[in-house]
Amino acid sequence: MGLVGAACLGPVRELYPPQAGEATVIVHVVRHGWHSGLVIRRDQIPAGAWPEPGHFSAARFLEVGWGDRAFYQSADAGVALAIEASFASAGSVLHVTGLDRPPAEHFAHAEITAVELSARGAEAVARFVARAYERDPAGAPIDLGPGLYPGSRFYAATGRYSLFYTCNSWIADALRAGGCPITPAWALTGGNLAFQAGRCGPPAPRYP
Repeated sequence: MGLVGAACLGPVRELYPPQAGEATVIVHVVRHGWHSGLVIRRDQIPAGAWPEPGHFSAARFLEVGWGDRAFYQSADAGVALAIEASFASAGSVLHVTGLDRPPAEHFAHAEITAVELSARGAEAVARFVARAYERDPAGAPIDLGPGLYPGSRFYAATGRYSLFYTCNSWIADALRAGGCPITPAWALTGGNLAFQAGRCGPPAPRYP
């Protein structure tokens, strides 16, 4: 881990770390075993920066994940689909879930990492997610139907999943867009993504 930490890219100076007195936004990386999701409070997504908040108007938080279309949407994804996704992915999807509780309460058994962004960095993350939506000729997101949880949805996505670019790499790219000192090339697994994301967490409280 020390070698990986030493290899991490530095912060994007104009975005991270937040300047003294600057408003900040906390986002969360949620590790669901191999797969990870990114949770953002819905009212902290800048208007127009992400096309889907209006479709989840009752939700307090939104979780978004990205991955191989066949594997992610399969109700019985196994080894064969995992191999196909790693070497011959035919397309990608975004999975968007509305949460009515904070992620630590909703995903009680998941590993959750808090990341503190500047307001500008959070907007950059939201716009990164928006660019990941594949669009129809009218410019609207392409809805692919119900997701994995009640009320969640799948949407066609840009980008190509592979052995060397995973769902975790994609979230690392999103955090890097927000200015975090994180190296997406090292974030192939949920464990390394969480380790690197921890470098972007809020400072520990100081006690007298």
